[in-house]
Amino acid sequence: MKRVTLIRHAKSSWAAPASPDHDRELADRGQRDLRVMGRRLTARKARPSLIISSSAVRAATTAREIATALGYPIEFLQLDGRLYLAAPDAILAVIEEQDDTISDLMLFGHNPGFTDVVNALLPEFRLDNLPTCGVVAIEFATDSWAEIADSDTSLAYYDYPKNPEILLIED
Repeated sequence: MKRVTLIRHAKSSWAAPASPDHDRELADRGQRDLRVMGRRLTARKARPSLIISSSAVRAATTAREIATALGYPIEFLQLDGRLYLAAPDAILAVIEEQDDTISDLMLFGHNPGFTDVVNALLPEFRLDNLPTCGVVAIEFATDSWAEIADSDTSLAYYDYPKNPEILLIED
């Protein structure tokens, strides 16, 4: 069994519109959402074997903050430029090349690629849009990352900062 947890970066700031897209930082709302999602992932006992993030500042910051909340060693977090605004094929390539000793992979990146790859892997789920700081965890009935496209998949969980079902529980 393999698990991939896809997390879209937290809400980014447009305070410096002349700044290159790759270098945009998180907005205040993004910082708040990170704390919320960090607590929720901790409550779910998320334990990634490996965390890989897009090299964009907003994604890498999201990855570092979530990793810290989960007790994941920051020095093992990997940045991969291929995940920056990646299409589904590129995202799948990053997943499929992982060593099979890794069982739980967490990726941080961007839309529309993350929404599209979720829909490719879980067509019955029909996700319209993965919100900022949204999380989709997918389980694969295989022992090989290279075989995930041909394996049975299931949704482990889906969550996002404004999830009304979770908000009722947290109140």
